[in-house]
Amino acid sequence: MDYRTMKSVLEGLLFASGDEGIPLKTAAEIVGADPGVVRDVLDDLAREYVRDERGIRVAEVAGAYRLTTAPEHAPYFEKLAISPARSALSQAALETLAIVAYRQPITRVEIEEIRGVNSDRAIQSLLAKDLIEEKGRADTVGRPILYGTTRAFLDWFGLSGLDQLPDPGLYESGELAERTRLLFERSEERQLSLEDLERALELERE
Repeated sequence: MDYRTMKSVLEGLLFASGDEGIPLKTAAEIVGADPGVVRDVLDDLAREYVRDERGIRVAEVAGAYRLTTAPEHAPYFEKLAISPARSALSQAALETLAIVAYRQPITRVEIEEIRGVNSDRAIQSLLAKDLIEEKGRADTVGRPILYGTTRAFLDWFGLSGLDQLPDPGLYESGELAERTRLLFERSEERQLSLEDLERALELERE
């Protein structure tokens, strides 16, 4: 398969894979090429979309490649349809999400010990928005549910993995604001303001 044909086939695979995306290894197996070559072709396709000012982009999210929309066009998509499930998070839900992201897997009781208040409603809100999910049960009395973040959480912030979260070790260094800004500006949809996110992460300093 020549280069031009491979790029065309990969573009079609990205479209067909939808929101789930397609892992590099899977794409390489389908086109019968080395993963390194396939990555180069996908990177070339991504640059082509940007160079030609196309309305779509190629993104690597949670270990898979997928087609996304251009971030700068977000206001127009919001006019098309605003999903209640993607509405802004309350401060309580935001605090709970930050705790789960950094302490997962974590139980409801542990979350409430950190926040100091009942967190049932915040947890249910995050579950409904598919930002957190049940990760099993703890080996303690009562076998409480353990919560962790989802693929949708990574998708929301445009992260390829949890290792791209700001380093908790920097919390006392004064670099948190800048590191947080650089990381979350990658998000395709800035549903949460930087200031709100930083206020939530303040809990982890205590």
